Amino acid sequence: MELQNKIKEFKDYLSKIEYLGNALALADWDMRVYMPKKGVDSRSEMISYISGEMYKLQTSDEMREYLEYFEGVEGLDEVTKAMVKNCRKNYDQTKKIPEERYREFVKVASKSGMAWEEAKEKGDFSIFQPHLEKVVDFKREFIGYWGYKGDKYNTLLDLYEPGITVEKLDEVFGKLRDGIVNILEKIKKSKAEIKSDFFNKHFPKEQQEAFSVMILKKLGYDFDAGRLDESVHPFTTDFGNKDVRITTHYYENEFRSALFSCIHEGGHGIYEQDMPDELEGTLLDTGASMGIHESQSRFYENIIGRSLEFWKYFYPKAQKNFSQFEEVSLEDFYKGINEVKPSLIRTEADELTYSLHVIIRYEIEKELVNGRVEVKDLPKLWNEKYKEYLGVEPSNHSEGVLQDVHWSDGSFGYFPSYALGNLYGAQFLNKMLKDIPDFYGKIEAGDFKAIHQWLIENVHKHGAVYEPAELIKKVTGEELKADYFLEYLYNKYSKIYNF
Repeated sequence: MELQNKIKEFKDYLSKIEYLGNALALADWDMRVYMPKKGVDSRSEMISYISGEMYKLQTSDEMREYLEYFEGVEGLDEVTKAMVKNCRKNYDQTKKIPEERYREFVKVASKSGMAWEEAKEKGDFSIFQPHLEKVVDFKREFIGYWGYKGDKYNTLLDLYEPGITVEKLDEVFGKLRDGIVNILEKIKKSKAEIKSDFFNKHFPKEQQEAFSVMILKKLGYDFDAGRLDESVHPFTTDFGNKDVRITTHYYENEFRSALFSCIHEGGHGIYEQDMPDELEGTLLDTGASMGIHESQSRFYENIIGRSLEFWKYFYPKAQKNFSQFEEVSLEDFYKGINEVKPSLIRTEADELTYSLHVIIRYEIEKELVNGRVEVKDLPKLWNEKYKEYLGVEPSNHSEGVLQDVHWSDGSFGYFPSYALGNLYGAQFLNKMLKDIPDFYGKIEAGDFKAIHQWLIENVHKHGAVYEPAELIKKVTGEELKADYFLEYLYNKYSKIYNF
């Protein structure tokens, strides 16, 4: 009884941290969706103050006492063990950073985010450069506090994907890159004709939004526990499993962009909405890692949303809602949304070449964090890598080095998660096809309940109780492999491009 009471006390304490975290997330969501530009200074001060209060709870003597108590207890249940392990890791990381430096970083990051938005809008890297320089300096400083093994970048990778190292990524990404290049070479030799000009007509924002909402509801995103808004860069945030919000960005001259970003963010949102109530107050009611989170968003966006079966069900509805598709066949539409064309924008990249965008960012981040390149070098380095890897070169910084929001708040180490998500998702699919033999038949019938339930039972309900390596082994019986994703890509594109 004493142990159970202590666990309840600990959860009550952690709930306070969750409340502050949710308040921060709400302030950030409002800042990116609705806040007027002149509010940035006062909002940054507010965020800095709340972060400071959160810091105090995470590093207090009370937190240390809880950790020491539970670390001396044998036979704890899985959730409590994970809760203690997670809090210990966070305590050690946070405690090593002086409070005044942490609060100053939060303030700098908030202003950096607003500077990035202005810089992207104007295509002017010089507006963002001084802010990014401060953010990078802070990250290098923090690595000094935390320490590192091997490459300095390993410390940042561990924040988003526990257990992943530069050495492991170089190996996995090397195999992934070679496999993608092999398929890409076959596509270049293909005589298949892919049409996509019909996506670049005028599609009113209101019609796009209504169609996206209809699809999200069908997939299982709960609008009674979420909402869809517009922002410069699509993102998902949550304040508990009953309030999970997603955003997109509409382009009236491009049909695919907002739709697939909605399905992508919807995948993130469904994952968060499915967190079990029992994990509330444990700090485990979130994704197992950024890579596992991406596996869900890209599973919905690509494996489901870009499948032929998906559009056999939804395309008649698309034709009814958009007269632009009246004369476009299902085959042309399907091939069009899966067209392979090396491009500049990561979020709009085709499914095949997408991982190359991630590898470029991974390589740049490694160099930047280790001090082998500086912020001022980024635009030139970015353009060179895009020309080398994808054969395209940005005409301005908005479609180049300024296209992503992630660096503005210091999220270095995050980008590899996007490519890892592809690998996790394909490995989940391989297992799901065995458990649900008529997987594609259900999609064609517009029935996503069994698929959603499989994800709940195997992935979503666990929250962050397991680390990614443990989860993938628990679900599929194997360690992470690139093979399943490469096999999936080959099977898909060999049919589309007839090789």
